[in-house]
Amino acid sequence: MRRPALYSSPRRPAEPLPQETGVAATPATRPPGPQPDAGALASLPSLPSRPSRRRRVWLFARHAATPTLAAAALAVALAVWLRPVPPAITQNDVDAAVRHTLEKSVLPSAAARAADKVAPSVVRVVAYDKNEKLGRGKYKPKEEGEIERGIGTGVVIVDKGVILTNLHVVAGADHIRVTFADGLESVATIVNVQPENDLAVLQAHKIPDDLAAATLKSTASLRPGDEVAAIGFPFGIGPSVSSGIVSGMKRGFLSPEGKQQLSNLIQFDAAANPGNSGGPLLTMDGEVVGIVTAILNPTQHRTFLGIGFAVPIENAAAAAGMPPF
Repeated sequence: MRRPALYSSPRRPAEPLPQETGVAATPATRPPGPQPDAGALASLPSLPSRPSRRRRVWLFARHAATPTLAAAALAVALAVWLRPVPPAITQNDVDAAVRHTLEKSVLPSAAARAADKVAPSVVRVVAYDKNEKLGRGKYKPKEEGEIERGIGTGVVIVDKGVILTNLHVVAGADHIRVTFADGLESVATIVNVQPENDLAVLQAHKIPDDLAAATLKSTASLRPGDEVAAIGFPFGIGPSVSSGIVSGMKRGFLSPEGKQQLSNLIQFDAAANPGNSGGPLLTMDGEVVGIVTAILNPTQHRTFLGIGFAVPIENAAAAAGMPPF
């Protein structure tokens, strides 16, 4: 590596003064003419040495600026001494500040935040028949269009348009249509079913450009008392959000017709009604832990009395061919 060039100082070294021993200087350093006697030089009074430049500056600053600095220091000291001491902050002060902030800016509830997170992944599912059902297994051909035979809910679990819903929502349908959160409608087909858990997997033929899949969460840490929310289209109205808690785990359910027995269900009390079927059951962090599948009502009225059931997401993910948690 090249080293930088070294340069000597441009200043000429100081010329030596004559020796005080009386020895004559060289002709080059002493001017011509009569020279003073060495004894006379020795008898002259010695002159005080001249202080260095740094010391001269310091002495000037000390003598010239001391009054100004003293006045400034006194002013600062007086300002500090006369300044009022703020009172100590107590817990009551902190609580009052928090209350004031909450009153001025109301924060969304936990259920609202959870619903906002999953809302782009919730879809409306409608099953259609080409024939009008007359009863006792008889159908009448529909002359114009198709008949809406059932409304349910679905949730996107893969951003390519893979949707989870209930099998009883779409079973036997001649035609299935889904409506995404941005309003896009698409035909959908059934690609897999899991009858023992009342689950169906749909594939939408068209999807939004920015389709987002919901986040799935294991139920391993889910406990009775945990807050949950349900999103769906009860009686076709929605998307609607309801909230509650987990009432129990590993519950069983027998359909009113006695044709299907479901087990290992999540029991919850967030309001659910016909149309919520197939919708997501969420934790308060907006992650899906179950698929709403049934409500318990001992009467013939298909309305909510406080007991709903959801299939754990582990079963639902298996129906879609996704790896377990």
